[in-house]
Amino acid sequence: GSASTSDSSADAIRETVRAAANIARHTQEDPCAGLADADRMATDLKDLDLYHPWTLDADAAKELALECEAAGLDHDPRIRNSDGASVSTQQSCRVYGNSHGFIGSYIGSRHSLSCVLIATDDAGMQRDYWYTTSRLPEQLESARAVGEEAARRTVARLSPRKVRTGSFPVAFSAQTAGGLASHLLGAISGGALYRRASFLLDSLGETVAAEHLTLAEEPHLPGALGSTAFDGEGVATTAKAFIDQGVLASYLLSSYSGRKLGMPTTGNAGGVFNLTVSGRTLATADLLKELGSGLLVTDLMGQGVNSVTGDYSRGAAGFWVDGGEIAYPVDEITIASNLKDMFKGVICVGDDLDTRGNVRSPTVLIDRMMLAGD
Repeated sequence: GSASTSDSSADAIRETVRAAANIARHTQEDPCAGLADADRMATDLKDLDLYHPWTLDADAAKELALECEAAGLDHDPRIRNSDGASVSTQQSCRVYGNSHGFIGSYIGSRHSLSCVLIATDDAGMQRDYWYTTSRLPEQLESARAVGEEAARRTVARLSPRKVRTGSFPVAFSAQTAGGLASHLLGAISGGALYRRASFLLDSLGETVAAEHLTLAEEPHLPGALGSTAFDGEGVATTAKAFIDQGVLASYLLSSYSGRKLGMPTTGNAGGVFNLTVSGRTLATADLLKELGSGLLVTDLMGQGVNSVTGDYSRGAAGFWVDGGEIAYPVDEITIASNLKDMFKGVICVGDDLDTRGNVRSPTVLIDRMMLAGD
């Protein structure tokens, strides 16, 4: 049973524990439920450099947001409106303890600055954005740089064209490729596996991706957004590859899902921690030359992904690449394939790793997908 409260008083905490216990009394006995094994608890609670507060008051934050928006609006006369700019600063404290005697805690910070702009020409309106985020305020991009990048990206989308229906190479930009990695992680997560709701059932040790492709987590990177010394159950986190040069090397398990599968936890209760996609790497210009003629995806819409079969079909927008060069913007496209084929068909990745989240990916080039346009 579980219960939560936003009231940190002693009485509220006692009542929350009592509520969780009452819920547990009404559940069916489950031999797989319970704490992670005592010998898996983290013992080296190293300082991962996660806490860097930003001494920013409301007036200063407002000035930063206005500077960011103004930089975007001044960039091009076709930018006539915005959905605004925002500044965020957060501080957090996480403490986990259990009856094995384990107790671990850490404090963290996270700061961000973003801008969303709207541009108009004779073909209509287009919208795009940019943002920067970090645990360290001094590592954020400047307000002007964020506004100008949001503007550049918005103007680039004006006057989009359609594409002809057919099979073409497709590159997912670094900002969209992390979603592909997340689909694969979902397929190797314990919950999907013990429910037999995954397109990668019984695939441990098999080649499931291109032989150069690796998906590995590094939970102890100093200052990174996904860093932690212990998972959601107090289990020590470790660096590991889930996909190692194309081979499925590890599932993604908590203690509960591990017991359901007759396997030990991988220290991933709560997900992955600083998952990085890597492989055969080309500079952006060289990756586009490798693509030749096809689609660079910069925006995805819809939820057309079947985790059981791996079938993938989503709305997309981005840029048509012709002769290795970006030719013009495109939108209202449907891209389709199967995730098994997509991961095995990864030709290369870019040198533009996006580190602004917990799943970190560069641009990913896939040999072929079906595009539905005109």
